[in-house]
Parts: sequence; C-alpha cells; structure tokens
Amino acid sequence: MDVDRMVAAVAEAHHGIFAAHHLRDLAVTRDERAWRLGEGRWIELHLGVYRIAGAPGSWRGALLAACWAGGTRAVASHRSAAALHDLPGRATAAAEITCPRWRRTQHQGLVVHESCALGERDTTVVDGIPVTTVERTIFDLAAVCGRLTVDLAIDNALRRNLATFDSMVAVLRRVGKQGRKGTKMLRGLLELRDAQYEPTQSERELMLMRLLGAQGLPEPERQFSIHDDQGNFIARPDLVYRELKIAMEYDSVEHHVGRAAQVRDNRRRNAMEGIGWAVLVATAEDVRYGTGMQFVREVRRTRRNREAASMRRA
Repeated sequence: MDVDRMVAAVAEAHHGIFAAHHLRDLAVTRDERAWRLGEGRWIELHLGVYRIAGAPGSWRGALLAACWAGGTRAVASHRSAAALHDLPGRATAAAEITCPRWRRTQHQGLVVHESCALGERDTTVVDGIPVTTVERTIFDLAAVCGRLTVDLAIDNALRRNLATFDSMVAVLRRVGKQGRKGTKMLRGLLELRDAQYEPTQSERELMLMRLLGAQGLPEPERQFSIHDDQGNFIARPDLVYRELKIAMEYDSVEHHVGRAAQVRDNRRRNAMEGIGWAVLVATAEDVRYGTGMQFVREVRRTRRNREAASMRRA
C-alpha cells in the first residue's frame, strides 16, 4: 500500500488538506501517521487535520481545515461564507466558522462562533466546503458588519438570483430573535423592500441611493428610460427625479474606461441635456460611505433651481 500516494490524492481533492477520518478510511495505522508527523512529512494544522509538507497552502484549504477541526456540524460562516458566495462583507484574512461547541484551543487566524441555531436547511456546500446558505450568511453578516455592507449584500444576492426576498424573510423569522445581534438591522433593511422589489444594477447605484436618502432627499426612480418628443430612446440613467428632469449617473471606472466609452457617455449625456434634462455625475468618492456631500449639495441646488423654474412657468 502506497500510503503517501493515496493520501496525496485525497489532499488534492480537498484543497491540499486531509483529516484523521481519511486516514482511517485508508487504513493508515497510528504508527504510520506518527512516523510521518515526526519526520515532518505531514503538518498538523488542527487536531486531526493535516497538510502534506511542502504543499502550497490556500485560504480555502485553511477554511476547510477549520471546518473539519470544528466537528461534523461545523461550517464556514459570516465573512468567510460571504467570500465563498462572493458577497459584500467578504473577508479571507481569517477562517470564520460556526459550530455547536468549540472545545479546542484558539488558533491565530481562526474566528469561531458557537451556535445551536444552525440546522441543515441553513447549510450548503460551495467548492467542497460546508458553508451557510446565502440567506443565513446575510443574517450572520448583520451581526458583524455595518448596515451599508449588509444592505449591499442583500441587493447583490437578489441581483444574482442567489436568494429571494421571501427566502431571506423566512430565515429572519425562523432565526431572528429579540436581542440577537443583527436581527434588528436586518429586519429594518428588509422592510425597505418587498417581494416585488427590483434590486439595483450595481453596488454603487445602491450606495448613491442611500447617500441621497441619508441626507433627506426624496428617493429617485431607478433605470428610467428617457425618450425624446418623437419617442426615440435617448438614455437610461441610473437614477432620476422624473418630474424635475434630473438624471444622476454613477461614473464607474469598470464600465466607462477608454476613449470609446468616454465618447459614448458624452454623447448620451449631451442628448439628455439637449431635451432639457439636467445630468449630474457621481464618482466613487461621492458614494463612498461617509462622504459625498459635494454631490448632495449639487443635487439640492439643481432641485431648487428646477422647482423655482417650474413655479415661474406656472
């Protein structure tokens, strides 16, 4: 029996790690295991979880190792789960897991949450790693992240069809309890939406909406199609105040780089202005949390001017 070759095959299929239960399945004796550990061929990451010496480490491998160390019911959760689901709030600096009970010593780079309120319907598997579902991940993020991050995570999940409004409400009703951290925040964010809610097209669009709302400005319409008097399509800006003919766009570096994109954007914005729309452009700095007052002042000024002009015409 070629122990090393068989164990290497197991490790290759599990992000470079293997565990005591694999060794039992392969009939590897305690003496064989102890010899390889003593010779430095295998490295013990946690009690009963190993990596072959010289094999490159990875964040996913460290996360799976943490789950195995936490027992059969341990899963990746919170910011680690957000990273696996590619949600806002994601973090890979540490392995973050949830398990019913943690009796092992603490390890650097490992964050452990203990919870008995985690059933099979709250878990799934991503890339071979047990992890909380998207809905449960968002609920958990509300306990460790800021309001804006969770707000963005909700829209991200809806936009990508990873979850529905109803499925998130169901988890909140089942798991959220008075006094449980994050419950109040998530309930408030879901109350801003309903089953017919259409998510924003991007995270920056939602951030721009929240910036305006936080400063007491009316909620604008999203993705409104502008046409000229002949019915020809002109543009579909991110946000508008339709009655005042004010269009607001986020100038995304991702979608607005290069001369061709610049020419296209300028033509579209000139066309909107040509039929009487005011066009305001926000940048990343404008929508970053805690900033953006210059853009807000410009929106207020434009609204005042447009309202005054409307009154004069009346």
